[in-house]
Parts: sequence; structure tokens; C-alpha cells
Amino acid sequence: MGGETVPDRDFHNTPSPGADRGTGHGAGPSAVPERQPDGVGDPPRDPGPEREAERRRRRAQFLRDLAEARQLRDRVQPRRAKTARLRHAMRMRTFRW
Repeated sequence: MGGETVPDRDFHNTPSPGADRGTGHGAGPSAVPERQPDGVGDPPRDPGPEREAERRRRRAQFLRDLAEARQLRDRVQPRRAKTARLRHAMRMRTFRW
């Protein structure tokens, strides 16, 4: 079981088996017109300061939620929190300043 790969899923860009069901059997590449994704010919956009501020605000909210979740987990699982504290203390003791 370990180390085996499924032939049709070796690469991320391989289409799934049912992806082209609507094109019919034997349809060549010219049967379906190719569309360019939006923004292909456009120059790369400069992320404005408002986008950067929005990203920072979302990141700060995520980090607050993460810290709150950790505190809740420590409160409801005191044994795990104690072992984590002891493990951290051991790491700090063996760390060379």
C-alpha cells in the first residue's frame, strides 16, 4: 500500500476522468473554444495600501482567535496543558543561550 501512486492522479494538473463529459466522444481540442481566464493579458496589479491593511486586519483577527482557542484548550484539558508546560520548560533548560 505505501509508496504506490494512482496513474491518473500523479500530477495536480491532470483532469479528473469526468471533467469533459459534455464534449461528446472523440471531440478534438478545436471542438470547445478556449477562453482566456480574466486578467491574463493585464499587467500584475499592485496591492494597494487598503488591501494590505485588510490583510493585516484579517491576520490579526485570526491570531486573536487562535490564541483564544489555545486558552480554551488549555482550560478544558489541564493535563495536556501541564505536560506542554513541562515540555517547554525542558526545552528551555536544554537550549544554549
